[in-house]
Amino acid sequence: MNAQGRTGAYRGRGLHGAVVEELGCRIAAGELAEGQTIELPQLETELDVSRTVLREALRVLKEKGLIDARQKRGTYVQPRARWRLLDPDVIRWQFQGREDRQFLNDLAEVRTIIEPASARLAALRRTEDDLAAMTRALAAMSVAARGDADPVEADLAFHRALLAATHNELLVRMEVVLQAGLAARDRLVHGVVQDDDPTPAHAAVLDAIGDGDPDAAAAATAALLAKSISDLDRIRSDT
Repeated sequence: MNAQGRTGAYRGRGLHGAVVEELGCRIAAGELAEGQTIELPQLETELDVSRTVLREALRVLKEKGLIDARQKRGTYVQPRARWRLLDPDVIRWQFQGREDRQFLNDLAEVRTIIEPASARLAALRRTEDDLAAMTRALAAMSVAARGDADPVEADLAFHRALLAATHNELLVRMEVVLQAGLAARDRLVHGVVQDDDPTPAHAAVLDAIGDGDPDAAAAATAALLAKSISDLDRIRSDT
């Protein structure tokens, strides 16, 4: 397969980025197994790239914990326990062309812990700018529900705005954890669940935050997440 064969976050970063994307996807999918030695000359030929380009791509993968190199052993795939699982590219690669059910379950648990608490803080700390950002995202969600915009991006925009409204820097950074996983989950759900408009459930969260009611905001968010889990279970039961 040519190195330009994959698309994703590294698209547009040139040949180096295409090689990172290709190898990252292969490792996450298990095509390059844990402990497997990566044969550089073979990859150079297969991907039709120079040793310099390949080494630069491997350096990126090493920083993400996917590979390592040792004298006499060469370059090899690291055990999953060594991967930087919160890296957005690593998250995305796990979903490339497939559904990682365990990760979706883990993501649902993380969201259940983080998002109701974040909504509670947002109700206490939100500014007019925060409410405006959530309102714009909600409007985009309504447009997307009619088929006139991307529902995934609208959903992500709402949840990014909610985290930003906490005005807690560490919670805001959780966007990195949620974004890639949410995108994969949303594409799965929106590709199958066609008869449901998510706008009202998100509007209930926004209304509670706008009213400055932390208990109602947390409850509305918990209900939203429960529906998200129900949608996934519905898809799984049908497949």
